[in-house]
Amino acid sequence: MIYALLVLAPPVSGQASRHALTFARTVIARGHTLHRVFFLDAGTLNSAAGIVLPQDEANPVQPWSALARQHAVELVICVTSALRYGMLDAEEARRHDRQAPTIDTSFTISGLGDLVDACAQADRVVTFGG
Repeated sequence: MIYALLVLAPPVSGQASRHALTFARTVIARGHTLHRVFFLDAGTLNSAAGIVLPQDEANPVQPWSALARQHAVELVICVTSALRYGMLDAEEARRHDRQAPTIDTSFTISGLGDLVDACAQADRVVTFGG
């Protein structure tokens, strides 16, 4: 079965983002395919490269990045949401005259077309947050 995930929840508010990550790992562990994880609205904050949390809290970006590297999972953040939250890749940083990117390199910025494509390719789309 092919899955796609839509993450609407920020990494530091509630458990939805962590549940999405656990679900993604479980999908892969059970032999299914995870086509794409699309981050929208406050969910784009899961890509923040500069996030710093207290020492007793886990970095929320690192596990997503590891998932992408280890299993070739696409992590896509919505361009409109990304701009609203200051999440920029190198190209967007240049385009908006900012000094540096603000997202982890495991994430890419794209439009809602990638979400539509994920929905079309997947047997199941699961949403976290809201």
